[in-house]
Amino acid sequence: MNHQLKIFNSLKGEKEVFVPLHENNVGMYVCGPTVYSNVHLGNVRTFMSFDFVYRTLKFLGYKVRYVRNITDAGHLTDDGDVNNDRFVKQSRLEKLEPMEIVQKYTVDFHKVLDIFNLLPPTIEPTATGHILEQIQLTEKLLNDGFAYESNGSVYFDVLEYNKRGLNYGELSNRNIEELFANTRDLDGQGEKRNPQDFALWKKASPAHIMRWASPWGDGFPGWHLECTVMSTKYLGNQFDIHGGGMDLKFPHHECEIAQAVASQGDQMVHYWMHNNMITVNGQKMGKSLGNFITLEEFFTGNHPGLKQAYTPMTIRFFILSAHYRGTVDFSNDALLASQKGLDRLMTGIADLGRMQPSEISDETTHLFVSRLRQRCYDAMNDDLQTPVVISCLFEACHVINSVLDHKAAISTDDQKELADTMRLFTFDLLGLKSEKGTDNNAREEAFGKVVDMVLELRAKAKEAKDWATSDRIRDTLAQDGFEVKDTKDGVTWRLNK
Repeated sequence: MNHQLKIFNSLKGEKEVFVPLHENNVGMYVCGPTVYSNVHLGNVRTFMSFDFVYRTLKFLGYKVRYVRNITDAGHLTDDGDVNNDRFVKQSRLEKLEPMEIVQKYTVDFHKVLDIFNLLPPTIEPTATGHILEQIQLTEKLLNDGFAYESNGSVYFDVLEYNKRGLNYGELSNRNIEELFANTRDLDGQGEKRNPQDFALWKKASPAHIMRWASPWGDGFPGWHLECTVMSTKYLGNQFDIHGGGMDLKFPHHECEIAQAVASQGDQMVHYWMHNNMITVNGQKMGKSLGNFITLEEFFTGNHPGLKQAYTPMTIRFFILSAHYRGTVDFSNDALLASQKGLDRLMTGIADLGRMQPSEISDETTHLFVSRLRQRCYDAMNDDLQTPVVISCLFEACHVINSVLDHKAAISTDDQKELADTMRLFTFDLLGLKSEKGTDNNAREEAFGKVVDMVLELRAKAKEAKDWATSDRIRDTLAQDGFEVKDTKDGVTWRLNK
């Protein structure tokens, strides 16, 4: 089978054949959550997109070191006002210590990833666990003339970077002169030489709780610094893939590139990958815009924008039904279609065992089965085209139905190949799982409903004085281990194990 993976490199603006720096080994870094509140669907899309990348690379035989950070300090909404520290703001709102906020929402984040069946990264470092390394990188940038101290804070000098023949704006295709002209003044910008300079280290105000000692006084690291430090610490000065949401291209990833190139003299990342956004009526879904729906609301249906509750796998299917670089516009109709699509796929897989194989397949069926695996590989290898993979699996469901309806014939070998291919791409690579019959509580609830329905039929038989039917139902249940009792309060039953 052909396994030449091509991925879209945001830095080059085109698809490239993926060639790892070290044969059979891949280093991948993905920007993780800022743990000051619950994750929403837009966040989940990023982690789900790179979960598929991770699964794909592992399937292709690579040993993958997957690093995804936890931002638990230093994420300012801008460099001007330290009161915009999201952890401090949330701690005041919830009347908790900032690190209680961090712990609360980190635990929630991990629960969410488990619910959506995402594989854990191999390393999950935190910003607060790497303060020393961030101070050291800031000192190097200062010593090399790429940064300057101002009033206890340290800023990266963007103009100096470009004066040395480097290109701040290369990832997002921004022109530095236009950036300077279009930047609005922010409170505290007077500390900066230029408005596009970004904070490497911020001086803490006397009331600021999250603070660490540094050569420039007590403060905390800038948001962009942590990812450069942690990615290179665990993956080396050069590594294969850096991923994140498209909204992080500028300024976050642009700043990461500048910090790395200034400190080590070359690019740290070979392939930059960015997933697109989930939109609501064409507008990005996000906490800051207030148009997001919490995951709990999705699971319960308790939101005015939802017509019903949706399961985690329906949402996973919804996200993977679109290519990671395309936008996904949220709507109830889209989620309902995903629910039907997931049911169709899971029913098809469940029906694989119901097919009665023939001695040989008919020509059309054999040709389809023999090509299915490679077609799915081709879609996966063409910049991770999950919608095309799903389309191929739907075609397989049609073949299964044709066999069950005796409109097609399939051999034992083709049946096994079809089953192996469908399960590989559905469960191992797309990361979907059956939500029916795998949960004990759900199974027991459904089991009880069936018994109650049978006992209701018995009650109707008794009302009609059809004692023979009534006794037959009771005796049959007894033979199968059910103890049925008629009491003054109604019928009770239990299963004797």
